This record gives sequence, structure tokens and C-alpha cells, in this order.
Amino acid sequence: MFKYFLGNSPKWFKYIMIAFLIINIPIYFINPTVCAWLFIGEFIFTLAMALKCYPLQSGGLLAIEAIALGLTTPKNAYHEVDQNLEVILLLVFMVAGIYFMKPLLMYIFSKVFTKIKSKLILSLLFVFLAAVLSAFLDALTVTAVLISVAVGFYGVYHKIHSTNTSDYDHDGIVDRKELSGETLEQFRSFLRSLTMHGVVGTALGGVCTLVGEPQNLLIGERLGWDFIEFFQHMAPITLPVLFAGLATTVVLELTGAFGFGAKLPEVAARIIEKYTEEEDAKRSNKEKYGLIVQGVAAILLIAGLATHIAPVGFIGLALIIVQTAFMGITDEHQLGPAFEEALPFTGLLVVFFVIVAMIHDQHLFSPIIAWALNQDPASQPGLFYIANGALSAISDNVFVATVYIGEVQQAFQNGDITREHFEKLAIAINTGTNLPSVATPNGQAAFLFLLTSSLAPLINLSYGKMVKMALPYTIVLGGVGYIMVKTML
Repeated sequence: MFKYFLGNSPKWFKYIMIAFLIINIPIYFINPTVCAWLFIGEFIFTLAMALKCYPLQSGGLLAIEAIALGLTTPKNAYHEVDQNLEVILLLVFMVAGIYFMKPLLMYIFSKVFTKIKSKLILSLLFVFLAAVLSAFLDALTVTAVLISVAVGFYGVYHKIHSTNTSDYDHDGIVDRKELSGETLEQFRSFLRSLTMHGVVGTALGGVCTLVGEPQNLLIGERLGWDFIEFFQHMAPITLPVLFAGLATTVVLELTGAFGFGAKLPEVAARIIEKYTEEEDAKRSNKEKYGLIVQGVAAILLIAGLATHIAPVGFIGLALIIVQTAFMGITDEHQLGPAFEEALPFTGLLVVFFVIVAMIHDQHLFSPIIAWALNQDPASQPGLFYIANGALSAISDNVFVATVYIGEVQQAFQNGDITREHFEKLAIAINTGTNLPSVATPNGQAAFLFLLTSSLAPLINLSYGKMVKMALPYTIVLGGVGYIMVKTML
């Protein structure tokens, strides 16, 4: 039985998981609060071991045990899911919608890869474009685009690398010896660094606008801010952080520190150029028509999300319907693969909400919030920023923002703070949950999505490597954000 438990995971990981499940029971009866904090640590461990065992199984067992011990209830867990239904619908439908846009994305990015030779400029472009897109789209949507592009280019390289003979050999494009393990690792490092630049860009842009992150909309609604008002209130903090983030990208690429700086191997560049030329030459009229449909769908997607005409998941479903209807994809079996990327992560997200419900039911964050509200009002924005940032790095930033803004709104309604102070704390909560949370995949859903995607093992992106690569950004974004909060609020 033991050999089937958690499949092909390492034996040491299986023993640790069994120990977790056993030791939680006596600790619960001694002190439920300590047990709840232990569950959080164990769940973070399962996320850290995502490449050894997908966290849906290991983390799911912990979630089931938390409910069985009474640390939360199925009803409360469902309430958390209900509160975040828009995020779940986004994952199910928006990521699938992006799947049908892969030919257009590959067309655009292959041109970018072949035309821009400088890795520094390419990295800055990835960060900036991801930031701009995330200001109008959801960060998960932008991350899905980054994943699709990186997987596509890796697939092109791997196809040539794994075949014995090809036109690439005959044309002198590739010398088989060039496709060595060292070159492959450099290519992986190149894709890894670009993807990390891009996913950090989603945080830089996502903090700026009302629709950038789910908690932004929640905070904006409670204060009655529209899209422009939200941007104006956040701009004194977020714009300096954006420029600091871009400067960090330059430093990392020039120094090659923290796993960045890898350039596109010349052989990989030749492969991509050859691939682009071949695809352009053999593109049929039907495929050209498909690119036009996908382009129109992309414009409608941006317009729909920017105006927030409907919940994001509904827009994603509409994207699927429009693209498949006009491209003639009507077979059920042709639709299935589009959902394969997102559904495992959707299941993991529901498990995550069980842990969030446990945090809420056990009031694990309440003492921190109460302490912050009892401090000097002038120092509260900075304290809230730090508290939100620290908690968001280990928990879900949407949940942290929800708890904090709810408590602050209640204080405002009770007359304990003024409207002006309420706005300052709201800005601190928004920036605190969005910026320092890039430290780990736990705080940012986009980071967790990337870590558990099909791309992560292809480019050797582990939990530890992601934390290491995010560290300089965490220090700069978090530090500059704190300085601006202390200075401007």
C-alpha cells in the first residue's frame, strides 16, 4: 500500500507527509491554534515540493484533515470558494480561451524573439508588457499567455533536439553536437529568466488599477472609487515602484545575479528563426483566417476586461465561444485539451481556500490587525503595509486584503477613524498585499499558477529557484513601496 501512496514521490516525502498527518492529531487536542499554524507550515511545505508531488494530493490530504479535526467546516470552506468564484471561473475559462490563441501568440512572440537580439531589451519588454497588460487584464490571464509562449518555444527546440534527422541538419542550421545538455540548460535558463521577469511584471501592473487584481476591485468598491480614481490614489506609490522594478531588471540582466542574465543560445535562435520562416511559408489560408479571428478576439478580450463589462470568467467563456465558432472547432474532443492546463490548478485553489477558511475560523490574523489599529495613526499605514506584506507572502493576498479592509471599514463605520485615514490605510493594504507578496508563490496566484504549470518542470523552475529569483524584486518592490507609503501617506 505504501508504494502506491502519493505515487512516484520520493520515499522521504511520503514519510514526512505521513508524519504530518499523524502529529497534527495530538497537537490539535493540546492547542488548536498551534495546530492551525502547523497546518499552514505543512501546506507551504507541500507547495515547496510541487515538483516532487503535485500539491493537490499532499495539500488536499491536509485540507481534509483540517476539516475532520474541526479547524474549519465544509460550509465555511464553501463560503471562501463562493467569495472567490470569479477567480475560479477565470481559471477554468480564461486560460482555456488563451489556449485557442496560441497560434497568434506564437506568431507575435516569434517575431519579437527573432527581431530583438538584445536580452536586456527583451527582458525589459517582457516586464513592461506584462505590467501594462496586467493593469487591464488579470495577472493570471497574462501569466497564462507567458506560459503558452514559453511552452511553445521549448516545444520547437525539443522537437529538433529529440529527432535524429531533420531539415535543420541538412540545411546547416543546426549541428547536432550543438544541442548538448549545456546548450539545453542555457536555453532553459533563458526561458526561465524571461518568464520570471514577465510574472513579476504582472505584479507591477496589477497593483495599479481597479481590475489588476481581485483584491483591488474589492478595496475600490468599499471606498467607492472608479477606475480612474483608483489609479490616481495608487499612483504616488505604484509608479515609482514600477520604475524601480524596471531598473532592477536592468541590474539583474547586466550582472547575471540570482539566476538571470542567460542569453538565447545561438543554435536556439537559428532554430526559432528557421521555425518562423517555415511557419510563414506553409501557413494555409485557413490558418491565416484563424490568426485574424484570434486577433479580433484579443481586441475584444482587452476591451471587455478593461471595461469590466462582465465577470472575467464569463469573458473567457465568450472568448472560447467566439474563437471556436468562427474557426470551425465544433468537436467536443477538440475542446477538451484547452481545459487540461487550468483544471488541476483550479482544484488546488479550492484546497487552498479550505486552508484560508481555517485561518479565518481560528482568527490567526486577528491579533496582528488589532495591534496595528491600536498604534499611532501616523504610523499605521506603514505598519499595515508591513503586516499585509508579511502575511501575504505566506498566505493568499486576496484573503489578507479582504480581512484587513473589512476590519478597517468597520473601524471607519464605528467612527474610530476619518475618511481620509480610511483611504490611506486602503492604499497601504492594496500595495502591501500586492508588492511584498512576490516573495513566494503562496502570496501571488499568478506565481503559484506558474509553479504548478506544465512549463515549470520543462525549464527546471522549482519553488526554491522561484523564491531565489524573486528575492531581488521582493527587496526592491517591497522596500520602495514601504518608503513611498511612509513618505506619501
